[in-house]
Order: sequence, then structure tokens, then C-alpha cells
Amino acid sequence: MKNNNRREFIRKSFIGISGAALVPGVISGPVTTSVPITSIPELPVRILGKTGIRTPLISMGTAGAYDPGFVRAAYESGIKLFFSATYYGEGNNEKMVGEGLKGLARDSFVIGTAVPSDGMDNRTGKFTVPFNANTYIKKADESLKRFGLNYVDIFLFPYAARKETVTNEEVLKAMEQLKKQGKTRFVGIASHSDMEEALKAASDSGVYDTAMISYNYKIVNKDSLNEAVLYAKKTGMGVIAMKTTAGASRNKTGTAFNSDAALKWVLQNENLATIVSGMTSLEQMQKNLAILKNLRISDQEMKDLELASIDGESSLYCQQCKKCIPQCPHNLDIPTIMRSYMYAYGYKNTTHAWYTLTDAKLPEKPCENCGICKVKCPAKFNIKNRIADIARLNNVPRDFLVA
Repeated sequence: MKNNNRREFIRKSFIGISGAALVPGVISGPVTTSVPITSIPELPVRILGKTGIRTPLISMGTAGAYDPGFVRAAYESGIKLFFSATYYGEGNNEKMVGEGLKGLARDSFVIGTAVPSDGMDNRTGKFTVPFNANTYIKKADESLKRFGLNYVDIFLFPYAARKETVTNEEVLKAMEQLKKQGKTRFVGIASHSDMEEALKAASDSGVYDTAMISYNYKIVNKDSLNEAVLYAKKTGMGVIAMKTTAGASRNKTGTAFNSDAALKWVLQNENLATIVSGMTSLEQMQKNLAILKNLRISDQEMKDLELASIDGESSLYCQQCKKCIPQCPHNLDIPTIMRSYMYAYGYKNTTHAWYTLTDAKLPEKPCENCGICKVKCPAKFNIKNRIADIARLNNVPRDFLVA
């Protein structure tokens, strides 16, 4: 009966929906091959809300890319929207993306980046210190310098969750100033948790133009999230999806996973404008773009999704529900730690995992004083074992990581 319910969940999820993906892979080294600039293909597009941007169904998340040539190859393969973040490689990723697109007509590509604020508590989604608009704008200026651009197309306010944060008067002031000063064309939010609240708050504010959210076949709050996405779209927001493969691998050891099926599942939702795929090799990029030729989901792909959607200890995707936090006697930021675990073992991106773990401020010896872990995860994760596993990254010198 449980399998039948899961199958019905997946099948119903295909009706009237579409979206985005984060499909990681193993770094294959510098990219030396690209298609001629005169043969750039036209990929199917959707409109990114009131921005009017015509973006291909698949866009590029650059967190796992380390070579400007790979960014240029993505552009020459038809990808036009590129997302970085100031915290990817301490800004080095933005430099790399800027170098990859250097010399191209500025109106031929779209760049977005996420600029985090100081004093954000990821556990609560609230500020621990007052947000300062001027300080935030200075951080955005530094981002522009790294890109080597006078403006970016989209500035995202990341880790958005609670209404009071998204609609904070100083935050809205900063967003409006960034546009007025010509440093960006559009502004938006990025959210991993409390996405329904964040989407509605951003939509009602009248300030934000876009939103990037986690969206995949494993979401447990499918109906309420779809309602929030539809609400945002009706107000003119362009909604972008990320993390659509729900961890990229079925488990830590990398058991075979049908990423094509996961991407197609998300792309059924026409209320989502594009997927952001964290591609790391030319082969992976070509594989992702190939699915756009036929978005129909086969019976075998349905079976693959059904198998991969079963919750349990083997899963890598944390729903970021935050139910674990009040159960932990040490108030650890477990959702952020679990994201780090997913980046390391699912996306094979130890650099991003390292920086994410740093955000969690994990003690040197977490869980040492706990005998039996009292945290009961809805996804049945063995929290104590996973924390002990990923905590080893704390001992890796930053110099060992790819910048």
C-alpha cells in the first residue's frame, strides 16, 4: 500500500507543474572544447516573470565550476543565465564566471549572484544583529568588482525564510537602492526553508522580482508549495528552482540515480521559469540539455523515481523542516550541517560543503557528550552518525580546497 501511495503521489505531481535542477557531477578538469560561437543553439525558453527575461529551461549554477572555459562552453551551448554567489570560494567563483563571459555582448547573457547579509541565524531565519542597508550595498559593490561588470542582472538575498526578514525595512531599502543605483536590473530572494512564507512575503512586498527555491520530487509539502509558487507567479514574480535532483545520488555511496527523470519531473511545472543546474563537466552539461528534446517521462523513469523517492537513511536530501533543532540539547544548526553532508556526498562538491559547514559553526567535537542522540528526524536520518561523518571536513585546511 505504501508503494502505491508513493506512485500515486508522483503521478499526481506531474499534473499542471514545471521547474529547475541542480545536477552535480565529478570535475573532469579544464574544458578545452567548445562549439563555434556561430552555432549557438536555441533552447526552449520560459519568461522569468515581470523581468521579461527569456531564459532557457536549464540555467547554470556555477558553484561546482572552476574553469572559465567551461562557463564559455555552457554559453556556446545555449545557456544564457548563470548564477554564482559571493560565498562560493570566497568570491573567486564570481571572478571565474566574469572571466568566462568576458568579451561577450552584455545583453547576450544574464548573471545572477547571491549576496548574504551579516548576522543571519540560519536556524531561525532571523537577524541576530540589525541589518544595515549601506553595509549590504558595499558587499554588492565588491561582487561587481569581482565579476568585472558595472551591473548584474539579478541580486538575490539568500537564506530568506521568515516574513519579518524578507520584508525588513532596511532590507527592502537596500534592494530598491541597488536597482536605483543601476547595480542590478532585478532583485530577488533565495530560500531553502519556510519557502511558502518567504515566497508570499516577497510577492506581497512589491519590491522583489524573482525567487529561487528548492524544488524536487521528494518534497513533502508539494501542494502548499505549488500554491505558493502559483501565488508568486500571479503577482509577477519569476520563480527559479534549485536542488531539483534532491541530493544528486540516492545515497552516500553514489548508487545509480536517474537524474533525467528528476529533471523532467520538475520541468512539468510551468509556473517555474528555469532550473539551475550545478553542472561540473561538459558531458554532464550535454546530458542535461539533451532532455529538453523530449520531456515526456517514460514508464521506466517513473519506476526509477518511485524507487528513489522512498524516504529513509539512504536519502541525502534534507527537507530543511527544522524540527530537529529544538530536539538538540546543544542547539546545533542541523539543517545546515545536513546540507553540507549533501553537498559533499551527493554533489561531490567538498569545497561548497566546507564553506556550508563553516556557516553552521560546528564545534570541534560535536555530539561528544551525548550518548544516544535524542533527535528524531522525520526523514529517518541518523543525525549523530552524519554529523560525525561530515565533521571531519573541519579538519581539512582551507588551502586544500579548490578556490
